[in-house]
Amino acid sequence: MSVVDKILSKVTPVPGEEKRAEATANARARCQSGDWLSLALDHHDRIRECFAACRRAESAEARAAAMKELALILNGHSLAEEVVLYPALAQAGEKLHAGHAYTEQTTAKMQMAELENIQPSTPEWMDKLKHIEGAVLTHMFEEESSWFLHLKENGENQAHLTERFREEFERYCGGEGPARSGERRGDEAAAPGAVI
Repeated sequence: MSVVDKILSKVTPVPGEEKRAEATANARARCQSGDWLSLALDHHDRIRECFAACRRAESAEARAAAMKELALILNGHSLAEEVVLYPALAQAGEKLHAGHAYTEQTTAKMQMAELENIQPSTPEWMDKLKHIEGAVLTHMFEEESSWFLHLKENGENQAHLTERFREEFERYCGGEGPARSGERRGDEAAAPGAVI
């Protein structure tokens, strides 16, 4: 992990697992099946699963494959948020949080690009992955504990947000959505070129 990564991880510590689980449960209690919030939370669950798969992977090849799956879901999810949810968040009076969210996601994309350039068999790869995971978990906590709850309560045209969020995610990840660990997607051959 770089010196900058180490400093940033100390300045913005990752919320504990219990706090994160509580925020997720609270957000789940406020969503309806199939609405944009439930879709976003499902994506968050899948992102957590993909990080865990990356950490469990032992060979360089397995790490690279797990990283590609992580990048696919992370990119599809973040693009849908950036195109649909963050503008709606700004329109609902949270311009500062929306701007902060864009910045965090741009940083995550840059960090994923750096990870792609590190040999997966090295300790540096795992250090970088853990740094990215901490940043992404913190970002998801911010969304689940505050930003998305505000949007759910104050955002206009919730049905339109759901339709557009689903559409933008599927535009990137395909109509089948993210595959679960061990599953194959029908359009998987196109996925490797889609990495950040």
